[in-house]
Amino acid sequence: MPWATLPGMAFVPVTRASVSDLVFGQLRDAIVSGTYRTDDTLPGERELATTFQVNRHAVREALRRLQQLGLVRISQGGATRVLNWRVHAGLDLALSLVRSGDVLPVATLVRDMMDMRACIGVDAARLCARRADDAARRRIVRAVEEFADLAPDLTAMGEANIAVWRLILDGCGNTAYLLAFNSLVAGALAVAEVPPQRRATELLDVTGHRRLASAIADGRDVEAAEEARSLLTAALTAPTRKDSRA
Repeated sequence: MPWATLPGMAFVPVTRASVSDLVFGQLRDAIVSGTYRTDDTLPGERELATTFQVNRHAVREALRRLQQLGLVRISQGGATRVLNWRVHAGLDLALSLVRSGDVLPVATLVRDMMDMRACIGVDAARLCARRADDAARRRIVRAVEEFADLAPDLTAMGEANIAVWRLILDGCGNTAYLLAFNSLVAGALAVAEVPPQRRATELLDVTGHRRLASAIADGRDVEAAEEARSLLTAALTAPTRKDSRA
């Protein structure tokens, strides 16, 4: 089947059941890649439905999702105008794009999210050392020992490491940090789907994790931040270890 076209671009007709997902994905990619620029007006629902060879309900649902991501603004009864995603979009866009892998390089997105993880983690460790109650401090120490017992299984350690950091984020008392962490984990970005070998230096530093837990337990906020920095930046600077099965 030939591609349907709009002036200056081409889209692939949608034939699968999840039509709104595929319409959404193609329009999202067209906006992020710059095919549609800020303040451009998208074609109307009828024209988009004809182009994608779907019904208008699927188009309407796709446009609604684009608006939720901060990519467009839909005027009641009027035009759908493209927004500057660098100004209006949030983490949900990054999570959506990493599943696509076509518009922005996945490696770049993962690197950027790991940068973000490191920044949040350092401050969360500092705040946790200041604010956590005694019970939370004990849970962190215990979780780090459970994490240490899993060495050298990088996959198991990676999962346990998420549990450790969730406790630190809970203990830091910063809701915004916790929600950002949830977004990273739910989207499997910079934590869950980063190959454990990429984080081998961090994960295998059991002593560093114990020093972090000790600093938090003792309320030493400066030391906690420095230990967190050392751990979380390791994956950004150390060469990737190859999987031993390779």
